[in-house]
Amino acid sequence: MFNKYIKLAIAVAIVVWAVFQFMEKHIGNGIALLFLSGIFIFFYFKNEILLLSFMQLRKQNFAGAKKWLDYIKNPSSALVKKQEGYFNFLHGILVSQTNLTQAEKYFKKALKLGLAMSHDVAMAKLQLAGVAMTKRRKREATTLIAEAKKLDKHGVLTDQIKMMKQQMKKI
Repeated sequence: MFNKYIKLAIAVAIVVWAVFQFMEKHIGNGIALLFLSGIFIFFYFKNEILLLSFMQLRKQNFAGAKKWLDYIKNPSSALVKKQEGYFNFLHGILVSQTNLTQAEKYFKKALKLGLAMSHDVAMAKLQLAGVAMTKRRKREATTLIAEAKKLDKHGVLTDQIKMMKQQMKKI
């Protein structure tokens, strides 16, 4: 994994090389080099380690996701702000099965840093509502569930929200 600034420097160097190839009338080489620089620009905005960690989570391989996340040593310098939010979001998901207090810290930090998609924000708020329910903070849990319901525009989390509301009635 390259640092975010190294990725941009590599992309700029490849674009300069592509311009040189265009000037030398090697159009095919220039186009191929522009595509290559596009890969580095893509990985500037979407970190490759986070993508691999998401793939492991999709397969329900929590140990593999943890292994990939451990490759990022200093997230504040290696990642863009939104990527750091997703880094904390993934850590919160992984830790939520063992340590709810630590998971709550990760989810709050992820929401503070920002998540790009509204359903990810809804998922983080729903997880925080679950933590608040287990800690007997009913008012906070109800507000978080309401916010998650507003953010869930496509209805992906409706079943989980209904289940959380039913559990709230038992408290």
